[in-house]
Amino acid sequence: MKRVLGYMKNYWYYYLFGIITILIGITLDLFTPIITGRIIDDVIEGGQKDIFRGLIMALAGITLGRAILGYAKEMLFDIVSSKIVCILRQDLFDHIQSLSFGFFDRKNTGELMSRIKDDADKVWQGINFGLMLVIEMTIYFIVSVILMFLISAKLSILAFVTMPIIAYLAISLEKQIGDTYEKISEQNATLNTTAQENIAGIRLVKAFAREKHETTKFLKHNKGYYKLNMEQARIWGKFFPFIEMLTNLLPLLVIVFGGALVIGEELTVGTLVKFTGYMYMVVWPMRMFGWLSNLMAEARASAKKIDKVFEEKPDIENCKCPTILDNPKGKVEFKNVSLDLEGTKVLQDIDFIIEPGKTLAVMGATGSGKTSLINLLVRYYDVSEGKILIDNNEIQNIDLTNLRENISLVMQDVFLFSDTIKENISFGSELMINDTIVNSAQSAQAHDFISNMEKEYDTIIGERGIGLSGGQKQRISIARALAKECSIIVFDDSTSALDMKTEHKIQQEIEKRKDTTKVIIAHRISAVKNADEIIILEEGKIVERGNHNTLMALKGRYYNTFNEQYEGFAV
Repeated sequence: MKRVLGYMKNYWYYYLFGIITILIGITLDLFTPIITGRIIDDVIEGGQKDIFRGLIMALAGITLGRAILGYAKEMLFDIVSSKIVCILRQDLFDHIQSLSFGFFDRKNTGELMSRIKDDADKVWQGINFGLMLVIEMTIYFIVSVILMFLISAKLSILAFVTMPIIAYLAISLEKQIGDTYEKISEQNATLNTTAQENIAGIRLVKAFAREKHETTKFLKHNKGYYKLNMEQARIWGKFFPFIEMLTNLLPLLVIVFGGALVIGEELTVGTLVKFTGYMYMVVWPMRMFGWLSNLMAEARASAKKIDKVFEEKPDIENCKCPTILDNPKGKVEFKNVSLDLEGTKVLQDIDFIIEPGKTLAVMGATGSGKTSLINLLVRYYDVSEGKILIDNNEIQNIDLTNLRENISLVMQDVFLFSDTIKENISFGSELMINDTIVNSAQSAQAHDFISNMEKEYDTIIGERGIGLSGGQKQRISIARALAKECSIIVFDDSTSALDMKTEHKIQQEIEKRKDTTKVIIAHRISAVKNADEIIILEEGKIVERGNHNTLMALKGRYYNTFNEQYEGFAV
């Protein structure tokens, strides 16, 4: 909760005004038993009818004042808690954005969504209703206890006989309910993850007729969530009836023994009514304590979950004095680069140079380390050994944002946002003009099918490009990379869903970019045969390298792949 308290300090004035409204409201409330007592003693029993109207007007004024102050109190706490949680969510989202790929390898989307939405909501409830009621009940309790003792010490001592027991039960309830809620929070994240993955992959689920399996899996996690909620209810049911019974016992004790004092003429009826009024101001906080304990326990547990995310630090960070590439040429050099991930050697002794404007192609079987090369180039991970240089600058010394701004990437797993085609293509720059968007779409062979859509470039596509074919999504992804106009562009198996004719046209457009360094990862010979250099990876090592003619002459892996792909065709 320290982080949340830090936010709260910045808005102390809201809490100050909120506490002032609470104090004034409580002060007005404290006059209600006094006025009620006077109506009984002075008006009903004393016959002072002339003061009755004034006393009734005073009660009406107190009621109106309490309504106005109650509204002001609610608004102040609502506003400040909403501001704080809005900032908390934004900071949490910004922090998640700053974390490295390693973090996202360990965490799933559903869990992070639970932290941003559900846990932040619990914190909001804690610092809004929870905190407001804690302050209000504490003041009510202290002031009412003092006034009760001033009216009758005998009755006050009697009334407080049960309070240590209630306090013990409430503290025990808070501890057990807090431990259970931490488990509920974890299970909620698992449930969210299961639902999110299923909905995102619904096409695959239906394609394999796995609806029943997925329903069973969700049911299992849902039952776990249900059991934890039942455990929470069991704990609540274990303690709350006793707290309720003891708080109900207090008025009974006060009325019985207070009535005896009235009969013995130690108290007047009005004084007993006044005492009872203050006693209910003590009973109300005691009744609310169990519910508040639950609310605040949930808020604390959620704050802890959020803090754990904030404690995560990015593995990839800028050096103290990073270099800025003002006018990059696009020279790329790998010097004896190796990469270890979780004890596995993913890449080993990778060594090559791509001169500005040249093209390097990378081939290899699945799992050979092709995509890992790209992950290193854009610093999703850092090398375990060796160096990577761009324009003779080690990438660890280049400003991270500047580095990625100068590399355009077409990813193997195409991701499109649920937005217009125009916004998806211009994702690489907020200031991109329409001509650039259209030209890049033409180069990516996407302009024709976009133009045939009802709203053309303003057409909104579904989440992850739902509604588009695989080839259309790939072409929009290629257009997005071309529109960025960087000195280095990387294609990670980006034409696998395209027909040979479309692929050839895109290659021709890419080859026209003489000032752009190109890295092409592909399985098709047709996508790489015109590259200046082709390297073949196997188990993270370069096993063959050269241009198309050189590799064909070697009659090795590249030659065999060529024959497999072009078997039966004259070339």
